[in-house]
Amino acid sequence: MATTTYHSRSNSFPSQSHPAIENVEDHLCRFRAHSESTSVCANLASLRNLHEGIDDLIQMPSVQQTLSQGNWINELLEGSLKLVDLCALSREIVSLTKESVQDLESSIRRNKAETATSSDVSAYVASRKKITKMVSKSIKNLKSFDHKSTTDNNLWTMMKEVESHDLSVLKSVLILLSGENEKSSKTSWSLLSKFSTQNSRVYSENGAEDLSSLNIQKSTKNMDSKSMLKQLKSSEMTIQEIEEGLEALFRSLIKTRVSLLNVLSH
Repeated sequence: MATTTYHSRSNSFPSQSHPAIENVEDHLCRFRAHSESTSVCANLASLRNLHEGIDDLIQMPSVQQTLSQGNWINELLEGSLKLVDLCALSREIVSLTKESVQDLESSIRRNKAETATSSDVSAYVASRKKITKMVSKSIKNLKSFDHKSTTDNNLWTMMKEVESHDLSVLKSVLILLSGENEKSSKTSWSLLSKFSTQNSRVYSENGAEDLSSLNIQKSTKNMDSKSMLKQLKSSEMTIQEIEEGLEALFRSLIKTRVSLLNVLSH
């Protein structure tokens, strides 16, 4: 991962060091250092903290003046809208995933059988196929997402790096929700890597979460219901944590977008 630093101030920053700038720099340094070995849920929480720092930064008059120059603010608003939409879609997918898991759990408990019925498994598999298609389509749509920095201005580079981290973590969430991991999803990982840059890595590769147990096959015979319930419950707990993390990130993305819109209106 790139190790961009911002110690050399440009005219877009105050002449004196400012706590808001140092706060964002500190969050970015920690994110670069630990994101690849940290779970998706932890990275979602880190992004929330990072956006809080960005919002404080945007409130600075000198930063607002810089963002108002040229077409910067419009480009950042375009990127923020795509991120909000992607996060909203990720929330929808995680909600569908949670619902499918809970439905299968309820069916197994209701039947009180030692094995899951074929109809229960078939309904679950059909739901998983729908979710997988949604994930695949979402990843393909990311081709048009431009998160590269086109200038060496420190403020612009910082803002685009935050955007890049948002995109990468949301990508990793989508892959995780598909029930795949780095060993079983070579095609998906290859697809993701095509749209990644040195600054944009997929963080679930070394994360602690693993939802591969979601991929229950329709052809499975005599599957032990107790074992299945245990796996589903474990997955449900992870899904719940991801859902909470996405909700917090969504609110942060909205807040950042509102701050950018306020700069544009002034």
